[in-house]
Amino acid sequence: MAFRSDLDALVLSVLQAESLHGYEIAKRINAKGETAFHAKEGQLYPILHRLENEGKIQADWIPQEGKPARKVYRLTETGKGELEKLVESWREFSLAVDSLLAPTKPEASRG
Repeated sequence: MAFRSDLDALVLSVLQAESLHGYEIAKRINAKGETAFHAKEGQLYPILHRLENEGKIQADWIPQEGKPARKVYRLTETGKGELEKLVESWREFSLAVDSLLAPTKPEASRG
């Protein structure tokens, strides 16, 4: 099983709770990921654009007082369904890897 992008699931999951702009999405992924993973702008924005084109997230321009408008992303119903699929796939993958990495008991000597 191969994941096209683990970041897809992370982006979608971060957007479950609230709408966020790209920098905040990266900050939250990086904070939760600690040393395990890191979302870089060069990776994140192409993923956001693709997810938007696929209808999994929607972007709105939010005006800010005295500053340029900010593009804020939110999860769509399609995105919620995709996240459910990705979470289930990840659980299956994780269980399979865990079972392979678990220490095995040596077989009893036959004699």
